[in-house]
Amino acid sequence: MDLFLVETIISGLMTGVMYSLVAIGFVLIFKASGVFNFAQGVLALFAGLTLVGLMENFGFPAWLAILATIAVMIALAWAIEFFILRHLVNQEHIILFMATLGLAYILEGAGDLIWGSDVKVLDIGLPQGASDWLLDSYGLYVEKIEMVAAVVATVMVIVLTVFLQTTRTGRALRAVADDHQAALSIGISLRTIWVVVWSVAGIVALVAGVMWGSKSGIQFSLSLIALKALPVLILGGFTSVPGAIVGGLIIGVGEKLAEVYLGPFVGGAIENWFAYMLALGFLLIRPQGLFGEKIIERV
Repeated sequence: MDLFLVETIISGLMTGVMYSLVAIGFVLIFKASGVFNFAQGVLALFAGLTLVGLMENFGFPAWLAILATIAVMIALAWAIEFFILRHLVNQEHIILFMATLGLAYILEGAGDLIWGSDVKVLDIGLPQGASDWLLDSYGLYVEKIEMVAAVVATVMVIVLTVFLQTTRTGRALRAVADDHQAALSIGISLRTIWVVVWSVAGIVALVAGVMWGSKSGIQFSLSLIALKALPVLILGGFTSVPGAIVGGLIIGVGEKLAEVYLGPFVGGAIENWFAYMLALGFLLIRPQGLFGEKIIERV
């Protein structure tokens, strides 16, 4: 196989993993509320800004800053439940979606006010640059940070899948997603479930923010990753954690190959819109996604 093709595919896979890290957070919120959380990309931005701010402004070492940021994301989850979600129980999904849209702008503005709007360098000791072994042995350029992201994403998928499928909290989370009122009637605490799932989504957002921030710096364009996560979810399915990974890999490889081999024929920049065209075509064939649950409604 052509070496350039192999390098393009690997680059696409690594980029897809980075997309998937954001998409996993969307899946968690969707499974708990049935709503697309527009604020997930901003959660990654806010977590990254908090981490860098604690290290730069307060002199926290990396490990302590990470623990403190996790505490901040858990406190934020509690605040979201207390001030927003508990007042919207059994409301239409569009209302919850608009609430997350407003939350996104609030968090983005808060991050700007607290930590500033300049691009910040994030360095917590993760390896940078190309893998010397792959470069010397096979002539392949693969960034070390992307390899770390692939390992982290794999571990996260395994842990979250086990959590959702085997734990009592995971089963309760799925019950809440099916029917808020029914879940309440059998003694499931909707408020507790929402705090747990938003806390986990916040920690996932922190991981995504660290990976993207280590690669390209913490900047406000990071929140726009949410837009690229949407076609990832359409392909993988809104209710599947493994589907978020598979969808991300398909999008990552697809847009890289399209840019290299189709871009010259359409004037380039195909990487910016290819994912959305692929998702649109996929909706016509399998709207629930590869791993999503097929919903059958009787009328």
